[in-house]
Amino acid sequence: MDLPETYVKGFHDENEVRKMKYSTLGSTELKVSQLSLGTAAFSYFYGDVDLKECRQVVHEAIKKGINYIDTGPWYGHGQAEEILGKCLEGIPRKAYYLATKVGRYEKDPSLMFDFSAEKSKRSIEDSLSRLGTDYVDVIQVHDIEFAPSLDLILNETLPAVQGIVNEGKAKYIGLTGYPVSTLWECIERSHVPINMLLSYCRLTMIDDTLTKFIPRLQGKNVGIVNAAAQSMGLLRNAEPPDWHPAGEEIKTVCSEARQYCKDKGVELGKLALYYSLQHKGTATVLVGMNNRQLLDFNLQVLHEGLSPNELAAYNHVLKIFEKLTVRHWENIEVENYRKFISSEAGGGGCSK
Repeated sequence: MDLPETYVKGFHDENEVRKMKYSTLGSTELKVSQLSLGTAAFSYFYGDVDLKECRQVVHEAIKKGINYIDTGPWYGHGQAEEILGKCLEGIPRKAYYLATKVGRYEKDPSLMFDFSAEKSKRSIEDSLSRLGTDYVDVIQVHDIEFAPSLDLILNETLPAVQGIVNEGKAKYIGLTGYPVSTLWECIERSHVPINMLLSYCRLTMIDDTLTKFIPRLQGKNVGIVNAAAQSMGLLRNAEPPDWHPAGEEIKTVCSEARQYCKDKGVELGKLALYYSLQHKGTATVLVGMNNRQLLDFNLQVLHEGLSPNELAAYNHVLKIFEKLTVRHWENIEVENYRKFISSEAGGGGCSK
């Protein structure tokens, strides 16, 4: 196997890099690793953050062939980008591809989203400063379904992002969001070329919605990053975060699967990653990792698959999930956000 262009002799572990599979990300020239690193967990969203541990994860991940890293200003309101920037110190810039975002920012719902051209231009400057670099490889418009209308994304945000690319501060343009249908509509209508999209929680053990869109996206040569194989914490042995938006039915059935895995001495998160890795058509599976144990077991699943005991549990867990009558939480967060914004507008301002 040829070594990827991100390989740096003397820095990488060549044997590990040769084990990694790489695929071209849509219409970009980026050959990305089959497993990639998400950094939402480099923020307080998922608990306490250990900078030393995060740094070791980043260094080990890149040395072992992971070359695509995703972040954004929303994760901890800049905390993840800032920590990632510190973690990347001492690593050759050639050794990795970096993706960040514009559009989603603050915890306060009244300040959470800003898809204006002006804010997007300011945001990339802040991101570059926190990351300690003068360019990112991919700039994505974050969670486009929350925009007042898709027209705003098409007529203002994306042209601003194209300007960021024209200035050399990013190379390629992407979209992120939960409703895959909204991502597809934006791609179809956009006059700005869309090189890739990040779809999260939509190609997992409980929801395979993304598979219906893969042929269409391939037809447009749009690269696909399949993120959140563990469905933002639902599909792991640890309890999901309190803020998780899934409904009670999904949480209850996932809890049953979680308990089954604990009883069998199996990690549900490994089964979930294995499931997402089996599907063709996506360039990479993006997984949040903020400690070396997670990195090690994710690489183990990637390179070795599941043990016989894990494979038996995997097949049983899939049967548990067959009882689900609802497999997603589409529109729940958007509707709650719209209600808040509407009440704030009617009440004459923010009550917080």
